[in-house]
Amino acid sequence: MWMIYTIGFIVSLGLALGLTPLVKRFAHKVGAVDVPNARKVHTRIMPRLGGLAIFMAFMVTFFLVIPFLPIDLTSRELNFIKAFLVGGTITILLGALDDRFDLPAKLKFVVQIATACVVVFGFDIKLEFANIPFHTYASVESWIAIPFTILWIVGVTNAINLIDGLDGLAAGVSAIAIGTIAVMAFLMGNVIVALISLLLLGSIIGFLYFNFHPAKIFMGDSGALFLGFSLALLSLLGFKQVAIVSFLTPLILIGVPLSDTMFAIVRRWMQKKPIFSPDKGHLHHCLRELGFSHRQTVLIIYAIAAFFGILAVIQSSAAMYNANWVTFVVICVMVFFLQIGAEVIGLIGKTKRPLLDFFARLRMKAGAERGSK
Repeated sequence: MWMIYTIGFIVSLGLALGLTPLVKRFAHKVGAVDVPNARKVHTRIMPRLGGLAIFMAFMVTFFLVIPFLPIDLTSRELNFIKAFLVGGTITILLGALDDRFDLPAKLKFVVQIATACVVVFGFDIKLEFANIPFHTYASVESWIAIPFTILWIVGVTNAINLIDGLDGLAAGVSAIAIGTIAVMAFLMGNVIVALISLLLLGSIIGFLYFNFHPAKIFMGDSGALFLGFSLALLSLLGFKQVAIVSFLTPLILIGVPLSDTMFAIVRRWMQKKPIFSPDKGHLHHCLRELGFSHRQTVLIIYAIAAFFGILAVIQSSAAMYNANWVTFVVICVMVFFLQIGAEVIGLIGKTKRPLLDFFARLRMKAGAERGSK
């Protein structure tokens, strides 16, 4: 089994390395390019469609290795594979068309909802069990599971797009999240999720060779949407087969784009701006303003994503043994560092630092008491 995993990872990586330059030339030929503007960091026209290289490397490798899988797949596992392949194909086509023609946001949203419905109703893929902290896991009613699953797929599909602002950022964060899923899948004995995760990981790393700063190609919406869709299914639905993953684990896995979105909503609300209005207050913008270089900013966010990945593994392992106290500790650690980090970096605003101000007052009070003695 390990031989299949290893060969699959190497083949997908090699294919991505070979296919990405071809996709780059194809993007230039069909006009799928990204033109600089005031909100973008790059200063020259860049080819998009990089997601096609990731997708093709994954698909070719998957169909090469799946016949050699030394296990009999259950009907549920087959449904999961079909849902992943069909939904992923629809998503990559939508993203590729958007890279070329800049499709209206409403049209993309409708297609994403339709794709999620295909996954849920066509292949019966939905949340079935939830392990709520401080409760035993239990089945979830369909009237809750179906809309939640559709919302989850659409939401996470778009999440990666929110952090796709620097060379190699979205691809690297996705690789870290998918690598974390692979680790959890191995721990849980989920062969299919582990295999798909490793093949995706190889494809992303191969593409990242051309996408890291200074990038030669962007993955575009084709890559961001496909990787978001992949994360949506792998982080939540893939683990329903063992029914022990905590409800919190998939949220932690996408901690970087999720927290960036959350702080953006709070920031715009406090500034009395429309919630969906673009700005330069995202995590990568704030780090650049602090003086970090392009590469340093990306590596810092990689470290943050890895931190979330470690928390996800700890949380998932704790959920397997109903160690609810670990869940509580993970939540407290995550919330504390999120708030401190947001205030230091300036994600909410330059003057909104309630926790840092509180600690500053405590230090001043302690200093005053020492001085009076």
